[in-house]
Amino acid sequence: MKSYSSQEIAQHIHGQICSRFADQPTTTLTAYLSDTIYLERKRLHKEPDEEYSNKLDKAARTLNQSRESQTQSIAALIRHYVSEIHTHFSDTTFHMASKVLPGALTRLFTATNPMQLLEHNFSPTSRMNIDGPLETLRQLAETHTLVFVPTHVSNLDSPLLGYALHATGLPPVLYGAGLNLFSNPLMSFFMSRLGAYTVDRRKQNRLYKDVLKGYSTFMLENGQHSLFYPGGTRARTGRLEDNIKKGLLGTVLTAWQNNLQSGKEAGDLLIVPCTITSSLVLEAETLIDDALEDVGKSRYIISDDEFSEKRTIASFARKILSLDSSIFIEFATPLDCIGNPVNEHGQSVGFDGQIIERKEYICDDAGNVIQDTQRDLQYTKRLANKISESYKTTSIIVATHLVARVAWLLLKEKHPHLDDIQMALLPADDRTIQLSDLATKISTATDWIAQNKLKHCLPNTTEAIIEQAHHRFSLFHRNIAVQQTDNAVIINAKLALYYGNRLAHLPYFQA
Repeated sequence: MKSYSSQEIAQHIHGQICSRFADQPTTTLTAYLSDTIYLERKRLHKEPDEEYSNKLDKAARTLNQSRESQTQSIAALIRHYVSEIHTHFSDTTFHMASKVLPGALTRLFTATNPMQLLEHNFSPTSRMNIDGPLETLRQLAETHTLVFVPTHVSNLDSPLLGYALHATGLPPVLYGAGLNLFSNPLMSFFMSRLGAYTVDRRKQNRLYKDVLKGYSTFMLENGQHSLFYPGGTRARTGRLEDNIKKGLLGTVLTAWQNNLQSGKEAGDLLIVPCTITSSLVLEAETLIDDALEDVGKSRYIISDDEFSEKRTIASFARKILSLDSSIFIEFATPLDCIGNPVNEHGQSVGFDGQIIERKEYICDDAGNVIQDTQRDLQYTKRLANKISESYKTTSIIVATHLVARVAWLLLKEKHPHLDDIQMALLPADDRTIQLSDLATKISTATDWIAQNKLKHCLPNTTEAIIEQAHHRFSLFHRNIAVQQTDNAVIINAKLALYYGNRLAHLPYFQA
């Protein structure tokens, strides 16, 4: 990755924002700056930051001054935000981390000194299953800028994906990571040098969001392969993402248009959907608790989940990486910025199999880009829908998800008038079903899976499926999602809901 200075990026973003407001009255610029100051002062009442508060106070004094003074205040805040967001990729650290991940994942999260990782000769053995059009992606990465858009269930996704990209010969990527993840000094050392830039989700003002988008656009325009989690954050319910956030995703289309307009030969961008399927999820219990709480008010940022406990991370990493077929990473057919599939040559392919000239979507007959905000919103929406569809076709069915979903559906049959929260609060006696009922429904479910030729990694018999799921749940969760006792099964409703939700998009498994 090429290195850029914070000052260079801040100047670029400031120029974009000033250009956007050039034809607007000064009152519009004042309202824009006021929004930032008000929302950030309100937030800082709970989270004091003296240095930042002083910058906000200085900006506030310009609200009744000239347009030039306000523009300078915005420039100062942009510099502050970019210096916080921007990190520097290190080839040395990347190659070192690639050797130790995931075999040394435990040490990565528990060591206190980065150099400790060099004191041992780690082997990059893995239980990860990585599949998809890998040769095509390697070829396209030489001539296009790739934007990977994976599903997101755990904070462990990023290091696992980083290793998967390295192991398959794909390039390292730039990606946004929550600011709270940088609180672990060792994680911060590696993430900031593996292409991660910080995203502070507590900042909800328009200027900060514009800086984030501007940062992403700048990097994409300059050929930096990137990774977005289009769901925005970890999937609280365990479901495949179908509510794709369009903010950062829209920067891909913007960067492509800017490159076309400036005549960059290597300015083409492609989107690569990717599903991450894991038999177990470190933060499952906290995430589903938060999802159920969302019926009231949800915590948007979780900073005190299982990921914050170093010993818990170490135990989980050691156990899941010792299992066969426990983690699947599936890269899908790449898409263009409009949502059309792309072939091995980087050409867009229509529904009839014919090659499409994708520039015609946004350019006039002379090849000039036509600016149309409403059109771009529709294209981004179409791309988001295509990404969501891709997730459903590439996701792998594993035993923990299948058994959990079937158990949850049987529990719903037993208590048809209860909602999810009421089901989660049931006493143990009311969360018990017969083992024979579970086995019968799993048997018919596997027949349906086979008939529809869905991707799966399931043992050959119903008994083995139940046994594998029970064993894997018991490795990490104290309260097992589906616990077998003689001829009955006790269901942990919350965990069964979370793991089973991974299959909730399939017709057979809908409640």
